[in-house]
Amino acid sequence: MLDVRIDRRDGIPVTVDDCSRASRAIEARLDAEPDIAGDRYVLEVSSPGIERPLRNAADWRRFVGQDANVLSEAVGGRANVAIVAVEGDAGSETVVVRDGRGAERRIPLAEIREARLVFHWKR
Repeated sequence: MLDVRIDRRDGIPVTVDDCSRASRAIEARLDAEPDIAGDRYVLEVSSPGIERPLRNAADWRRFVGQDANVLSEAVGGRANVAIVAVEGDAGSETVVVRDGRGAERRIPLAEIREARLVFHWKR
C-alpha cells in the first residue's frame, strides 16, 4: 500500500483531476523500476484535506490567519488557537497563536507535538 498526499503551492485546492494526473505519473514511474515492476501494490493519491497536519514552519506560515488544533504543554495540552504569525530563524521558529479569550502566546515550534488545521462548519 502506497499512500501519497499531494498539495498545490499556488493556493488552489487539489482536485480529483490533480490526484488522477499524479497517480498516473507515479504509477508509470513505479512500473518502470525493476525492483517494483511486476510486484503488486495499491497506490492511493489524495489531498491532505481541510484538517491537514501542520508539520513545519512553512505550513504554519502558509496558514497564518486560520485556526489550528494544537497539542503542546505550552497551551495546557490540546487547544484550538488562531495562527497569528511565525517568528524566528530557520530551525528555531516560534509560532504566535491567539486563544479563544484573545490572549497571544509564543510557542517554540519544537514544543508543538501535533497540530492540524480546524475546519468550522458554517450554519
